[in-house]
Amino acid sequence: MLKYRVAHFNLNMAFIKAISYYLPEKVMTNEELVKEFPEWSVDKVAQKVGVDSRHLAAKDETASDMAANAARKLFKEYEISPDVIDFVLLCTQSPDYFLPSSSCVLQDRLGIPTSAGAFDFNLGCSGFIYGLAVAKGLVSGGIAKNVLLLTAETYNKYLHPKDKSGRSIFGDGAAACLVSIDGFAEIGEFSLGTDGAGADNLIVRTGASRHPEMMNDLVFGEGATPKSSDFLFMNGPAIFNFTLKVVPPMVDELLVKNGLNKEGVDLYVLHQANSYMLSFLKKKLKIEDEKFFVNLSACGNTVSSTIPIALCDVIEQDRLHGNVLLAGFGVGLSWGGVIINCK
Repeated sequence: MLKYRVAHFNLNMAFIKAISYYLPEKVMTNEELVKEFPEWSVDKVAQKVGVDSRHLAAKDETASDMAANAARKLFKEYEISPDVIDFVLLCTQSPDYFLPSSSCVLQDRLGIPTSAGAFDFNLGCSGFIYGLAVAKGLVSGGIAKNVLLLTAETYNKYLHPKDKSGRSIFGDGAAACLVSIDGFAEIGEFSLGTDGAGADNLIVRTGASRHPEMMNDLVFGEGATPKSSDFLFMNGPAIFNFTLKVVPPMVDELLVKNGLNKEGVDLYVLHQANSYMLSFLKKKLKIEDEKFFVNLSACGNTVSSTIPIALCDVIEQDRLHGNVLLAGFGVGLSWGGVIINCK
């Protein structure tokens, strides 16, 4: 793991101090996927979504299991003791239980002191950004000094076996990020937004209090695409249009809030949704290839973990320098961005 110069503590500031991730052992390659969907080819899947393989959580592997593995990996790589953690945040839409919060269970599993605060929050593709915002507030407000931000998702457990679009895009995974009073990347100003009017465009309808019982209303639409209240439904065109609507003005707002112009951003790390959406956004925002990071080919869209996983790869490639713009967008509908300054 590459080492970065540690910034000195400054009141009202918060930093990323460590970051790591975990991917499940099982891998689904495009070659394996097209055996189930012979109307597709390996090249078509790669070209359409930009994913060559994705990791799948085991049947008995939960989001908290993956989050625990990511946290332990972070502790080991950065030589951090769980004893220093004084707050735990877990972003997941696939918790172990309705109650208690999985973050409380993780506090015990990870050996974090009982004096630490902990809570879960339910967000998807913008979750890591929202988590950074909450963690920064806790640190800069003097409530905590070391916040462990965890993201973990097992979306593949929500997908219908015949949902070739969803199964080609989504991978399972988890990430761990330590936000602290010092570190290698200062967390700047945020731009956040919500439009719940689009909630139906990415949803699992049954299983919770609104519709506790399964509806068994499976139908097959155009292209034999399954649509069911009992599995994840994604209106791809609507999500695409929403992204094009909110991301460009969010980027403009981030530049203003952080006192930068476009040339002042050294790298863009966006939510790794799929290659088509990322390519379109790159063109729309007029970002140079060398400033636009993409890494979804080996693990797919891991929802709230795509950005931290990408940041780990950026570090491994020694590209984490200067001002890095992070942006997430998706289920909610929800979006968020921030610029981090890496010394």
